[in-house]
Amino acid sequence: MKLNIIFFLIFCIPLTGKAQQKQTMADLNYEIPVSKVRLDNGIEIVYSDQGKGKETILFIHGLASYIPAWKKNLEVLKDHYRCIAIDLPGYGKSSKGNYEVSMEFFANTIAGICQKLNINKVVLAGHSMGGQIAITTALQYPDLVSKLILIAPAGFETFSKGEKQWFRDVMTVDGVRLTTVEQIRVNYAYNFYDMPDDATFMVDDRIWIRTTKDFTDYCYHITQGVNAMVDQPVFDFLPMVKQPTLCIFGENDNLIPNRFLNGGPTKKYAQQGVAQLPDVNLKMIKKAGHFVMFEKSGEVNKYIQEFLK
Repeated sequence: MKLNIIFFLIFCIPLTGKAQQKQTMADLNYEIPVSKVRLDNGIEIVYSDQGKGKETILFIHGLASYIPAWKKNLEVLKDHYRCIAIDLPGYGKSSKGNYEVSMEFFANTIAGICQKLNINKVVLAGHSMGGQIAITTALQYPDLVSKLILIAPAGFETFSKGEKQWFRDVMTVDGVRLTTVEQIRVNYAYNFYDMPDDATFMVDDRIWIRTTKDFTDYCYHITQGVNAMVDQPVFDFLPMVKQPTLCIFGENDNLIPNRFLNGGPTKKYAQQGVAQLPDVNLKMIKKAGHFVMFEKSGEVNKYIQEFLK
Protein backbone atom coordinates (compact mmCIF):
# COMPACT_ATOMS: atom_id res chain seq x y z
CA MET A 1 0.00 0.00 0.00
CA LYS A 2 2.76 2.45 0.95
CA LEU A 3 4.61 1.71 -2.28
CA ASN A 4 1.50 2.50 -4.31
CA ILE A 5 1.12 5.85 -2.55
CA ILE A 6 4.76 6.73 -3.16
CA PHE A 7 4.41 5.78 -6.84
CA PHE A 8 1.35 8.01 -7.12
CA LEU A 9 3.11 10.97 -5.48
CA ILE A 10 6.18 10.71 -7.69
CA PHE A 11 4.68 9.90 -11.05
CA CYS A 12 1.00 10.76 -11.10
CA ILE A 13 0.65 14.20 -9.52
CA PRO A 14 1.16 16.81 -12.27
CA LEU A 15 4.09 19.19 -11.89
CA THR A 16 3.34 22.81 -11.16
CA GLY A 17 5.15 26.13 -11.17
CA LYS A 18 8.75 26.30 -12.37
CA ALA A 19 9.17 22.55 -12.63
CA GLN A 20 6.33 22.33 -15.13
CA GLN A 21 6.86 25.51 -17.14
CA LYS A 22 10.63 25.85 -17.38
CA GLN A 23 12.24 23.13 -19.42
CA THR A 24 15.20 24.86 -21.07
CA MET A 25 17.55 27.66 -20.16
CA ALA A 26 15.52 29.89 -22.48
CA ASP A 27 12.89 29.94 -19.74
CA LEU A 28 15.15 31.71 -17.24
CA ASN A 29 13.56 34.89 -15.91
CA TYR A 30 15.95 37.78 -16.58
CA GLU A 31 13.51 40.45 -15.40
CA ILE A 32 14.69 42.71 -18.22
CA PRO A 33 13.48 42.87 -21.83
CA VAL A 34 15.34 40.67 -24.30
CA SER A 35 15.24 40.12 -28.05
CA LYS A 36 16.70 37.55 -30.41
CA VAL A 37 18.79 37.86 -33.56
CA ARG A 38 19.68 35.07 -35.97
CA LEU A 39 23.20 35.23 -37.39
CA ASP A 40 24.17 34.12 -40.88
CA ASN A 41 25.54 30.84 -39.50
CA GLY A 42 22.13 30.03 -37.99
CA ILE A 43 23.09 30.72 -34.37
CA GLU A 44 20.43 32.64 -32.45
CA ILE A 45 21.72 35.21 -29.98
CA VAL A 46 19.54 36.60 -27.21
CA TYR A 47 20.32 40.17 -26.19
CA SER A 48 18.99 43.05 -24.15
CA ASP A 49 18.96 46.41 -25.92
CA GLN A 50 18.32 49.37 -23.64
CA GLY A 51 18.90 53.10 -23.67
CA LYS A 52 20.04 55.60 -26.25
CA GLY A 53 23.15 57.67 -26.77
CA LYS A 54 25.91 58.62 -29.15
CA GLU A 55 27.91 55.56 -28.18
CA THR A 56 26.84 51.94 -28.04
CA ILE A 57 28.30 49.62 -25.40
CA LEU A 58 28.12 45.90 -26.05
CA PHE A 59 28.53 43.86 -22.85
CA ILE A 60 30.16 40.41 -23.06
CA HIS A 61 29.81 38.16 -20.02
CA GLY A 62 32.39 35.73 -18.68
CA LEU A 63 32.67 31.96 -18.47
CA ALA A 64 29.49 30.25 -17.22
CA SER A 65 27.75 33.62 -16.91
CA TYR A 66 24.89 35.42 -18.68
CA ILE A 67 23.16 38.75 -19.34
CA PRO A 68 21.88 39.39 -15.77
CA ALA A 69 25.45 39.61 -14.47
CA TRP A 70 25.39 43.15 -15.94
CA LYS A 71 22.04 44.20 -14.47
CA LYS A 72 23.48 46.83 -12.10
CA ASN A 73 25.48 48.38 -14.90
CA LEU A 74 22.69 48.36 -17.46
CA GLU A 75 20.17 50.05 -15.19
CA VAL A 76 22.48 53.08 -14.77
CA LEU A 77 24.42 53.29 -18.03
CA LYS A 78 21.30 53.00 -20.21
CA ASP A 79 20.49 56.59 -19.21
CA HIS A 80 23.57 57.75 -21.09
CA TYR A 81 24.36 55.15 -23.76
CA ARG A 82 22.79 52.47 -25.87
CA CYS A 83 23.56 49.33 -23.88
CA ILE A 84 23.43 45.89 -25.47
CA ALA A 85 24.14 42.85 -23.30
CA ILE A 86 24.33 39.45 -24.97
CA ASP A 87 24.25 35.79 -24.08
CA LEU A 88 27.19 34.22 -25.89
CA PRO A 89 26.54 31.07 -27.95
CA GLY A 90 26.14 28.17 -25.53
CA TYR A 91 25.09 30.35 -22.61
CA GLY A 92 21.85 31.62 -21.13
CA LYS A 93 19.04 31.84 -23.64
CA SER A 94 21.21 31.75 -26.78
CA SER A 95 21.66 28.77 -29.11
CA LYS A 96 23.71 25.82 -27.96
CA GLY A 97 25.36 23.39 -30.33
CA ASN A 98 28.48 21.52 -31.33
CA TYR A 99 30.25 24.66 -32.54
CA GLU A 100 33.97 24.95 -33.23
CA VAL A 101 34.50 27.25 -30.29
CA SER A 102 37.53 29.55 -30.34
CA MET A 103 38.36 33.16 -29.61
CA GLU A 104 37.90 33.88 -33.33
CA PHE A 105 34.50 32.19 -33.20
CA PHE A 106 33.43 34.53 -30.43
CA ALA A 107 34.93 37.57 -32.19
CA ASN A 108 33.06 36.68 -35.38
CA THR A 109 29.90 36.32 -33.30
CA ILE A 110 30.33 39.85 -31.91
CA ALA A 111 30.91 41.22 -35.39
CA GLY A 112 27.88 39.31 -36.69
CA ILE A 113 25.65 40.75 -33.99
CA CYS A 114 26.81 44.28 -34.78
CA GLN A 115 26.19 43.72 -38.48
CA LYS A 116 22.65 42.45 -37.86
CA LEU A 117 21.88 45.38 -35.53
CA ASN A 118 23.40 47.94 -37.94
CA ILE A 119 26.13 49.00 -35.51
CA ASN A 120 29.18 50.45 -37.25
CA LYS A 121 31.13 51.48 -34.16
CA VAL A 122 30.93 49.86 -30.75
CA VAL A 123 32.49 50.05 -27.32
CA LEU A 124 33.12 46.53 -26.06
CA ALA A 125 32.81 45.83 -22.33
CA GLY A 126 34.04 42.37 -21.43
CA HIS A 127 34.20 40.60 -18.08
CA SER A 128 36.67 37.77 -17.44
CA MET A 129 36.51 35.50 -20.53
CA GLY A 130 34.46 38.26 -22.12
CA GLY A 131 37.46 40.54 -21.69
CA GLN A 132 39.66 38.19 -23.70
CA ILE A 133 36.91 37.98 -26.32
CA ALA A 134 36.72 41.79 -26.44
CA ILE A 135 40.50 42.02 -26.96
CA THR A 136 40.38 39.41 -29.73
CA THR A 137 37.50 41.24 -31.41
CA ALA A 138 39.36 44.57 -31.23
CA LEU A 139 42.38 42.97 -32.90
CA GLN A 140 40.34 41.16 -35.54
CA TYR A 141 37.89 44.01 -36.26
CA PRO A 142 39.78 47.24 -35.47
CA ASP A 143 37.42 49.41 -37.54
CA LEU A 144 34.39 48.16 -35.64
CA VAL A 145 35.66 48.52 -32.07
CA SER A 146 36.18 52.12 -30.93
CA LYS A 147 37.07 51.54 -27.25
CA LEU A 148 37.56 48.69 -24.79
CA ILE A 149 36.33 48.31 -21.23
CA LEU A 150 38.06 45.30 -19.68
CA ILE A 151 36.71 44.15 -16.33
CA ALA A 152 38.83 41.52 -14.57
CA PRO A 153 39.80 40.28 -18.04
CA ALA A 154 41.23 36.90 -18.81
CA GLY A 155 44.36 37.07 -20.94
CA PHE A 156 46.70 39.05 -18.70
CA GLU A 157 47.89 35.94 -16.88
CA THR A 158 50.16 33.65 -18.89
CA PHE A 159 50.48 29.87 -18.62
CA SER A 160 52.99 27.26 -19.68
CA LYS A 161 52.13 24.34 -21.96
CA GLY A 162 51.74 22.05 -18.95
CA GLU A 163 49.56 24.55 -17.11
CA LYS A 164 47.28 24.85 -20.13
CA GLN A 165 46.86 21.08 -20.16
CA TRP A 166 46.00 21.22 -16.45
CA PHE A 167 43.05 23.47 -17.31
CA ARG A 168 41.84 21.03 -19.96
CA ASP A 169 42.15 18.08 -17.58
CA VAL A 170 40.40 19.81 -14.69
CA MET A 171 37.53 21.32 -16.66
CA THR A 172 35.41 18.45 -18.02
CA VAL A 173 31.74 18.22 -19.00
CA ASP A 174 31.01 15.72 -16.24
CA GLY A 175 32.92 17.78 -13.73
CA VAL A 176 30.73 20.79 -14.45
CA ARG A 177 27.54 18.75 -14.74
CA LEU A 178 28.00 16.98 -11.42
CA THR A 179 28.92 20.04 -9.36
CA THR A 180 26.97 19.79 -6.11
CA VAL A 181 24.66 22.47 -4.79
CA GLU A 182 27.03 23.11 -1.91
CA GLN A 183 29.98 23.56 -4.27
CA ILE A 184 27.94 25.85 -6.52
CA ARG A 185 27.32 28.12 -3.54
CA VAL A 186 31.02 28.05 -2.62
CA ASN A 187 32.07 28.78 -6.21
CA TYR A 188 29.86 31.84 -6.46
CA ALA A 189 30.90 33.16 -3.06
CA TYR A 190 34.50 32.87 -4.24
CA ASN A 191 33.73 35.32 -7.06
CA PHE A 192 33.14 38.12 -4.55
CA TYR A 193 35.03 39.83 -1.77
CA ASP A 194 31.81 39.88 0.25
CA MET A 195 28.94 38.38 -1.72
CA PRO A 196 25.94 40.76 -1.56
CA ASP A 197 22.46 39.43 -0.87
CA ASP A 198 21.18 40.68 -4.23
CA ALA A 199 23.64 38.39 -6.04
CA THR A 200 22.04 35.19 -4.76
CA PHE A 201 19.81 35.02 -7.84
CA MET A 202 22.90 33.87 -9.77
CA VAL A 203 23.24 30.91 -7.41
CA ASP A 204 19.53 30.11 -7.63
CA ASP A 205 19.62 30.21 -11.44
CA ARG A 206 22.73 28.02 -11.59
CA ILE A 207 21.11 25.45 -9.32
CA TRP A 208 17.85 25.49 -11.26
CA ILE A 209 19.38 25.06 -14.74
CA ARG A 210 20.64 21.61 -13.71
CA THR A 211 17.06 20.45 -14.38
CA THR A 212 16.89 21.81 -17.94
CA LYS A 213 17.11 19.83 -21.15
CA ASP A 214 20.04 21.86 -22.48
CA PHE A 215 22.12 21.81 -19.29
CA THR A 216 24.64 19.27 -20.65
CA ASP A 217 25.11 21.46 -23.75
CA TYR A 218 25.82 24.39 -21.45
CA CYS A 219 28.40 22.31 -19.56
CA TYR A 220 30.04 21.42 -22.88
CA HIS A 221 30.31 25.09 -23.79
CA ILE A 222 31.99 25.91 -20.48
CA THR A 223 34.73 23.37 -21.22
CA GLN A 224 35.10 24.72 -24.75
CA GLY A 225 35.35 28.27 -23.42
CA VAL A 226 38.24 27.23 -21.19
CA ASN A 227 39.94 25.52 -24.13
CA ALA A 228 39.50 28.63 -26.27
CA MET A 229 41.12 30.86 -23.65
CA VAL A 230 44.18 28.65 -23.12
CA ASP A 231 44.57 27.67 -26.78
CA GLN A 232 44.46 31.25 -28.06
CA PRO A 233 46.14 33.55 -25.52
CA VAL A 234 46.22 37.29 -26.24
CA PHE A 235 49.04 38.52 -23.98
CA ASP A 236 51.67 38.75 -26.74
CA PHE A 237 49.24 40.66 -28.96
CA LEU A 238 48.30 43.33 -26.41
CA PRO A 239 50.77 45.89 -27.86
CA MET A 240 48.76 45.73 -31.09
CA VAL A 241 45.55 46.93 -29.39
CA LYS A 242 45.22 50.54 -30.52
CA GLN A 243 41.82 51.32 -29.02
CA PRO A 244 41.67 53.46 -25.86
CA THR A 245 41.15 51.02 -23.01
CA LEU A 246 39.75 51.16 -19.50
CA CYS A 247 40.81 48.24 -17.32
CA ILE A 248 39.13 47.56 -13.97
CA PHE A 249 40.09 44.94 -11.40
CA GLY A 250 38.93 44.18 -7.89
CA GLU A 251 41.95 44.16 -5.59
CA ASN A 252 40.67 40.99 -3.93
CA ASP A 253 40.03 38.92 -7.05
CA ASN A 254 40.17 35.25 -6.04
CA LEU A 255 40.22 33.96 -9.62
CA ILE A 256 42.97 36.14 -11.11
CA PRO A 257 45.65 35.00 -10.66
CA ASN A 258 44.85 31.30 -10.59
CA ARG A 259 45.58 30.28 -7.00
CA PHE A 260 46.69 26.76 -7.94
CA LEU A 261 49.18 27.77 -10.61
CA ASN A 262 50.45 31.25 -9.88
CA GLY A 263 49.11 33.03 -6.82
CA GLY A 264 50.13 36.43 -5.57
CA PRO A 265 48.32 39.76 -5.62
CA THR A 266 45.86 40.55 -8.39
CA LYS A 267 47.45 43.96 -8.92
CA LYS A 268 50.69 42.35 -10.11
CA TYR A 269 48.91 40.64 -13.02
CA ALA A 270 46.74 43.65 -13.75
CA GLN A 271 49.84 45.81 -14.10
CA GLN A 272 51.57 43.09 -16.11
CA GLY A 273 48.77 43.23 -18.68
CA VAL A 274 48.22 46.97 -18.90
CA ALA A 275 51.97 47.50 -19.33
CA GLN A 276 51.56 45.87 -22.76
CA LEU A 277 48.65 48.10 -23.85
CA PRO A 278 49.52 51.34 -25.67
CA ASP A 279 46.57 53.45 -24.44
CA VAL A 280 45.12 52.26 -21.14
CA ASN A 281 43.85 53.48 -17.79
CA LEU A 282 43.91 50.99 -14.89
CA LYS A 283 41.52 51.21 -11.94
CA MET A 284 41.97 48.92 -8.93
CA ILE A 285 38.90 48.80 -6.67
CA LYS A 286 39.32 47.99 -3.01
CA LYS A 287 37.29 45.31 -1.24
CA ALA A 288 36.07 43.85 -4.52
CA GLY A 289 36.39 40.43 -6.07
CA HIS A 290 36.15 38.96 -9.57
CA PHE A 291 32.55 40.14 -10.08
CA VAL A 292 33.67 43.70 -9.40
CA MET A 293 31.12 45.19 -11.84
CA PHE A 294 28.32 43.78 -9.66
CA GLU A 295 29.88 44.03 -6.21
CA LYS A 296 31.09 47.63 -6.70
CA SER A 297 28.77 48.71 -9.50
CA GLY A 298 28.68 52.33 -8.37
CA GLU A 299 32.43 52.77 -8.76
CA VAL A 300 32.56 50.76 -11.98
CA ASN A 301 29.73 52.75 -13.55
CA LYS A 302 31.41 56.01 -12.55
CA TYR A 303 34.73 54.97 -14.10
CA ILE A 304 32.99 53.87 -17.30
CA GLN A 305 31.19 57.21 -17.66
CA GLU A 306 34.38 59.15 -17.00
CA PHE A 307 36.21 57.05 -19.57
CA LEU A 308 33.59 57.50 -22.28
CA LYS A 309 33.36 61.26 -21.73
